[in-house]
Amino acid sequence: MKNIVILISGGGSNMAAIVRAAQQQDWAHRLGARVAAVVSNKASAGGLVFARENGIATEVLDHKSFGSREEFDAQLAKIIDQYDPALVVLAGFMRILTPGFVQHFEGRMVNIHPSLLPAFPGLHTHQRAIDEGCKFAGCTVHRVTAELDVGPILEQAVVPVLPDDTADTLAARVLTQEHVIYPRAVAQLMRA
Repeated sequence: MKNIVILISGGGSNMAAIVRAAQQQDWAHRLGARVAAVVSNKASAGGLVFARENGIATEVLDHKSFGSREEFDAQLAKIIDQYDPALVVLAGFMRILTPGFVQHFEGRMVNIHPSLLPAFPGLHTHQRAIDEGCKFAGCTVHRVTAELDVGPILEQAVVPVLPDDTADTLAARVLTQEHVIYPRAVAQLMRA
Protein backbone atom coordinates (compact mmCIF):
# COMPACT_ATOMS: atom_id res chain seq x y z
CA MET A 1 0.00 0.00 0.00
CA LYS A 2 1.34 3.44 -0.99
CA ASN A 3 0.95 5.78 1.98
CA ILE A 4 0.05 9.43 1.65
CA VAL A 5 0.86 11.77 4.56
CA ILE A 6 -0.90 15.15 4.52
CA LEU A 7 0.42 18.18 6.41
CA ILE A 8 -2.04 20.87 7.56
CA SER A 9 -2.11 23.93 9.80
CA GLY A 10 -5.80 24.79 9.84
CA GLY A 11 -9.23 23.66 8.69
CA GLY A 12 -7.81 21.20 6.19
CA SER A 13 -10.38 21.63 3.42
CA ASN A 14 -7.93 20.42 0.75
CA MET A 15 -6.98 17.47 2.97
CA ALA A 16 -10.69 16.65 3.38
CA ALA A 17 -11.18 16.84 -0.40
CA ILE A 18 -8.32 14.36 -0.89
CA VAL A 19 -9.66 12.00 1.79
CA ARG A 20 -13.17 12.11 0.28
CA ALA A 21 -11.78 11.42 -3.21
CA ALA A 22 -9.76 8.49 -1.85
CA GLN A 23 -12.92 7.06 -0.28
CA GLN A 24 -15.29 7.72 -3.18
CA GLN A 25 -12.85 6.53 -5.85
CA ASP A 26 -11.65 3.56 -3.74
CA TRP A 27 -7.97 4.43 -4.04
CA ALA A 28 -7.07 1.51 -1.76
CA HIS A 29 -8.23 -1.05 -4.32
CA ARG A 30 -7.87 0.92 -7.54
CA LEU A 31 -4.50 2.58 -6.85
CA GLY A 32 -3.07 0.67 -3.89
CA ALA A 33 -2.92 4.02 -2.05
CA ARG A 34 -4.36 5.45 1.14
CA VAL A 35 -4.16 8.56 3.29
CA ALA A 36 -2.18 7.07 6.18
CA ALA A 37 -1.75 10.13 8.40
CA VAL A 38 -2.50 13.81 8.83
CA VAL A 39 0.14 15.87 10.65
CA SER A 40 -0.32 19.41 11.94
CA ASN A 41 1.93 21.98 13.57
CA LYS A 42 -1.13 23.25 15.50
CA ALA A 43 -3.13 21.16 17.98
CA SER A 44 -6.13 23.43 17.30
CA ALA A 45 -6.19 22.65 13.55
CA GLY A 46 -9.79 21.84 12.69
CA GLY A 47 -8.71 19.37 10.03
CA LEU A 48 -7.43 16.98 12.71
CA VAL A 49 -11.03 16.35 13.83
CA PHE A 50 -12.07 15.44 10.29
CA ALA A 51 -9.08 13.10 9.93
CA ARG A 52 -9.83 11.32 13.22
CA GLU A 53 -13.52 10.99 12.32
CA ASN A 54 -12.41 9.26 9.12
CA GLY A 55 -10.12 6.80 10.90
CA ILE A 56 -6.88 8.44 9.83
CA ALA A 57 -3.93 8.61 12.21
CA THR A 58 -3.13 12.14 13.37
CA GLU A 59 0.01 13.69 14.79
CA VAL A 60 0.69 17.15 16.21
CA LEU A 61 4.13 18.71 16.37
CA ASP A 62 4.12 22.28 17.70
CA HIS A 63 6.78 24.29 15.88
CA LYS A 64 6.90 26.70 18.84
CA SER A 65 8.47 23.95 20.96
CA PHE A 66 11.66 24.04 18.89
CA GLY A 67 14.58 26.44 18.92
CA SER A 68 15.03 26.44 15.16
CA ARG A 69 13.36 25.52 11.89
CA GLU A 70 15.97 22.84 11.37
CA GLU A 71 15.15 21.14 14.70
CA PHE A 72 11.42 21.26 13.97
CA ASP A 73 11.84 19.94 10.43
CA ALA A 74 14.14 17.11 11.60
CA GLN A 75 11.52 15.94 14.11
CA LEU A 76 8.73 16.41 11.56
CA ALA A 77 10.62 14.22 9.08
CA LYS A 78 10.96 11.48 11.73
CA ILE A 79 7.20 11.53 12.36
CA ILE A 80 6.39 11.40 8.65
CA ASP A 81 8.93 8.63 8.02
CA GLN A 82 7.09 6.39 10.51
CA TYR A 83 4.36 6.12 7.86
CA ASP A 84 6.75 5.23 5.00
CA PRO A 85 5.20 7.83 2.69
CA ALA A 86 5.04 7.44 -1.05
CA LEU A 87 3.83 11.04 -1.11
CA VAL A 88 3.87 13.98 1.31
CA VAL A 89 1.07 16.42 0.56
CA LEU A 90 1.19 20.01 1.82
CA ALA A 91 -2.40 21.17 2.27
CA GLY A 92 -2.39 24.56 3.94
CA PHE A 93 0.73 23.74 5.96
CA MET A 94 1.83 27.26 6.86
CA ARG A 95 5.52 26.64 7.39
CA ILE A 96 8.43 27.37 5.11
CA LEU A 97 10.38 24.14 4.99
CA THR A 98 14.15 23.92 5.27
CA PRO A 99 16.24 22.73 2.32
CA GLY A 100 17.23 19.62 4.29
CA PHE A 101 13.59 18.64 4.80
CA VAL A 102 12.75 19.25 1.15
CA GLN A 103 15.76 17.19 0.06
CA HIS A 104 14.76 14.34 2.38
CA PHE A 105 11.39 14.04 0.60
CA GLU A 106 12.65 15.08 -2.84
CA GLY A 107 10.39 13.83 -5.61
CA ARG A 108 7.76 12.76 -3.05
CA MET A 109 6.31 16.10 -1.93
CA VAL A 110 3.63 18.27 -3.52
CA ASN A 111 1.89 21.53 -2.66
CA ILE A 112 -1.07 23.54 -3.87
CA HIS A 113 -0.71 27.27 -4.31
CA PRO A 114 -3.60 29.72 -4.80
CA SER A 115 -2.30 31.39 -7.95
CA LEU A 116 -1.40 30.48 -11.50
CA LEU A 117 2.29 29.98 -10.89
CA PRO A 118 4.77 31.31 -11.78
CA ALA A 119 2.61 34.39 -11.11
CA PHE A 120 2.25 35.52 -7.50
CA PRO A 121 4.33 33.12 -5.42
CA GLY A 122 4.16 33.62 -1.67
CA LEU A 123 1.31 35.23 0.24
CA HIS A 124 -1.65 37.53 -0.51
CA THR A 125 -2.04 36.06 -4.00
CA HIS A 126 -5.68 37.02 -4.53
CA GLN A 127 -5.27 40.68 -3.61
CA ARG A 128 -2.13 40.87 -5.73
CA ALA A 129 -4.00 39.44 -8.74
CA ILE A 130 -6.78 42.01 -8.28
CA ASP A 131 -4.30 44.86 -7.80
CA GLU A 132 -2.47 43.90 -11.01
CA GLY A 133 -5.72 43.93 -12.98
CA CYS A 134 -5.59 40.24 -13.86
CA LYS A 135 -8.58 38.91 -15.81
CA PHE A 136 -7.92 35.37 -14.59
CA ALA A 137 -6.60 33.77 -11.42
CA GLY A 138 -6.45 30.19 -10.24
CA CYS A 139 -4.45 27.56 -8.44
CA THR A 140 -1.47 25.33 -9.11
CA VAL A 141 -0.43 21.89 -7.88
CA HIS A 142 3.35 21.64 -8.03
CA ARG A 143 6.23 19.53 -6.82
CA VAL A 144 8.04 21.05 -3.85
CA THR A 145 11.61 22.23 -4.30
CA ALA A 146 13.91 24.14 -1.97
CA GLU A 147 12.88 27.39 -3.68
CA LEU A 148 9.40 28.57 -2.63
CA ASP A 149 6.59 27.95 -5.14
CA VAL A 150 8.75 27.22 -8.17
CA GLY A 151 8.68 23.41 -8.45
CA PRO A 152 7.48 21.67 -11.62
CA ILE A 153 3.79 22.31 -12.27
CA LEU A 154 1.55 19.24 -12.21
CA GLU A 155 -1.90 20.77 -12.69
CA GLN A 156 -3.62 24.15 -12.80
CA ALA A 157 -7.18 25.47 -12.77
CA VAL A 158 -8.31 28.89 -13.95
CA VAL A 159 -11.14 31.11 -12.67
CA PRO A 160 -12.19 34.56 -13.91
CA VAL A 161 -11.48 37.63 -11.83
CA LEU A 162 -14.80 39.46 -11.70
CA PRO A 163 -15.06 43.28 -11.65
CA ASP A 164 -16.47 43.36 -8.11
CA ASP A 165 -14.17 40.70 -6.66
CA THR A 166 -12.53 41.13 -3.30
CA ALA A 167 -9.63 38.99 -2.13
CA ASP A 168 -12.16 36.92 -0.15
CA THR A 169 -14.61 36.30 -2.98
CA LEU A 170 -11.80 35.42 -5.36
CA ALA A 171 -10.23 33.13 -2.75
CA ALA A 172 -13.53 31.28 -2.29
CA ARG A 173 -13.90 30.72 -6.05
CA VAL A 174 -10.28 29.53 -6.36
CA LEU A 175 -10.71 27.19 -3.36
CA THR A 176 -13.54 25.31 -5.10
CA GLN A 177 -11.09 24.54 -7.92
CA GLU A 178 -8.35 23.53 -5.47
CA HIS A 179 -10.74 20.87 -4.14
CA VAL A 180 -11.09 19.51 -7.69
CA ILE A 181 -7.51 19.53 -8.96
CA TYR A 182 -5.59 18.55 -5.82
CA PRO A 183 -7.24 15.14 -5.36
CA ARG A 184 -6.95 14.55 -9.12
CA ALA A 185 -3.23 15.37 -9.12
CA VAL A 186 -2.58 13.15 -6.07
CA ALA A 187 -4.46 10.25 -7.68
CA GLN A 188 -2.44 10.71 -10.87
CA LEU A 189 0.81 10.53 -8.89
CA MET A 190 -0.39 7.36 -7.17
CA ARG A 191 -1.06 5.77 -10.57
CA ALA A 192 2.54 6.38 -11.66
